[in-house]
Amino acid sequence: MDSITTLVREPFTIKPALFAENRKRLVDELRKKLGGTKGNVVVLEGASTSELILAGILRIWKVIQKCSSSIFQESYFFWTFGAHESESFGAIDVDSGKSILFPPKLHPDYAIWDGKIEPESWFKKTYEVDEVHFNDENTISEMLKNLGAKQLLLLKAENTDSGNTLEPANFKGRNDFACNTELLYPIMANLRVFKTDKELEVMRYSCKVASEAHKAVMKHAKPGQYEYQLESGMNGAVLHYGHANAPNRKKILDGDLCLFDMGPECECYASDVTVTFPVNGKFTENQKLIYNAVLRANREVFKAAKPGVRWADMHLLAERVMLTDLKAGGLLKGDVDEMLSARLGAVFMPHGLGHLLGLDVHDCGGYLGDATPRSKEPGLKSLRLTRTLQERMVVTIEPGCYFIDTQLEKALADPAMKKYINEDRLNEFKGFGGVRIEDDIVIWASGNEMLNDVPRTIEEIEAFMRK
Repeated sequence: MDSITTLVREPFTIKPALFAENRKRLVDELRKKLGGTKGNVVVLEGASTSELILAGILRIWKVIQKCSSSIFQESYFFWTFGAHESESFGAIDVDSGKSILFPPKLHPDYAIWDGKIEPESWFKKTYEVDEVHFNDENTISEMLKNLGAKQLLLLKAENTDSGNTLEPANFKGRNDFACNTELLYPIMANLRVFKTDKELEVMRYSCKVASEAHKAVMKHAKPGQYEYQLESGMNGAVLHYGHANAPNRKKILDGDLCLFDMGPECECYASDVTVTFPVNGKFTENQKLIYNAVLRANREVFKAAKPGVRWADMHLLAERVMLTDLKAGGLLKGDVDEMLSARLGAVFMPHGLGHLLGLDVHDCGGYLGDATPRSKEPGLKSLRLTRTLQERMVVTIEPGCYFIDTQLEKALADPAMKKYINEDRLNEFKGFGGVRIEDDIVIWASGNEMLNDVPRTIEEIEAFMRK
C-alpha cells in the first residue's frame, strides 16, 4: 500500500481527454434535444475572483489577482473545460462541437506578483480546446456572432439542498442574443451523475489518498491530544462540528471515540470517507454495540444497493438494521416495523444515508430523473438522493447512530416513541456521542466497487492501532 507521503509527492495527473469526452457527451445530448435546430451555443462562466477581508478592510481582488490558484473552480465549468483559472468563460458550438476558452486578459502587473502571463497558445495546449481568446471587453460577444449564434444555452440551477441559485454566465453583449436558461441544467447535471472511466480513475486516486490520510491519523491519535489536532467523545454527535458554536478544542480523553469525516480532492474530484475509532485503541462493550450496529447497516446497504434499487429504500434498510441491533442491545423494545413507521430511526440517524459524489462532495443530480419529491418525514427529508440507482453512480454509504440530547428528549416526551425506548439502558449512553461509517462506492451491476480502504471491523481497527 502506498504511504500518504508517496501519494502526495507523486500526485495524479489528469488528462484533458477527460474533459473532451465530457464535452462530446454534452453535445450529443443537446443535439438529441434540439433536433435539427441550428445556431445554439453553450456559454459557461468559471468561478469569480474571491473577496477577502484583510485588517477589517474589504479588498476586492480584481484584475491583478485574476487566475489565483487559490480559487475553487465552478464545478460545471470545470467538468466541461478542466480549466482552473478564475474569471474564465467557455463556449461550445453545438452544431460543430467546437470548444472555445476565454481566459481573462491580465494586467501586465500580474507578472510582478504571480509570475509569467501565459500566451493563448499555452491555454490551447494545456486544455486541448479548439480555440482560445483572451476575454477583453467585447471578445465573447464578437466570437459568438462570428459563430453565427442564434441562441445561447446558459446554465441556471438551484441547489436542491441549500436553495442557492447558480446564475447564468454574464458577459458584455449577452443581451444581444436569445438566451435559454431551462435546457442546459438538467442535461449537464444528469451527465455528471454517471462517471466516465476517466473520471473514475481520478476518484479512485482521491479515495486512495483519503484512506491513507485516515490511517495516518489513526496511527497518530492518542489520549491527551486536542480536537484541533484530531472530533471526539460526545462531540461526535454534533453533525457539523468545528465552528464558533461548537469549536473543536476539547481535550481527547482516554476512552473517547474519535469520528473523522474528511477526504481530499484531486483535480476537484472529491472523496468523502468517515471513520470512527477509540483513541486508546480499544473499544468498550457499549462502543462495540453501537459501532457494530452501524457497520452492519453499512454492509447490508453495500450488498443491497444495485441498479434498479431506490436509494430511499436503502435508507430505510439502514434504519431497520440499526434499530434491530439497538433492540438486541437492550436500548429499544417492541416491534421494529412499528418503530420504523413511528420514524424512531430518525431519532438516532437524523441525516440521510448518503449522497452522490463527484466534483462536489454533495454532488448534483439527486433529484433528477425518476427521483421522488423530497419527503417531509424525519430522516427521509434529509436525503440528498431519491432516485433509482444505476451503474456508474458514485454514492456514499454513511449510516450513523448518535445520542443527541435534544433528539432523545423529544422522543422521550412523545408517547408514540417513548414506548419503544428502554430509558434506563439509554441513560448508560448519556454523553456517548456518535458513530458514523462512510464509504465511497461505485454502483455496478456485477457488484459494487469500494473506492476506499480503511480498517473497518473492530478487530481490524484494534489490530491496526496496536502496530
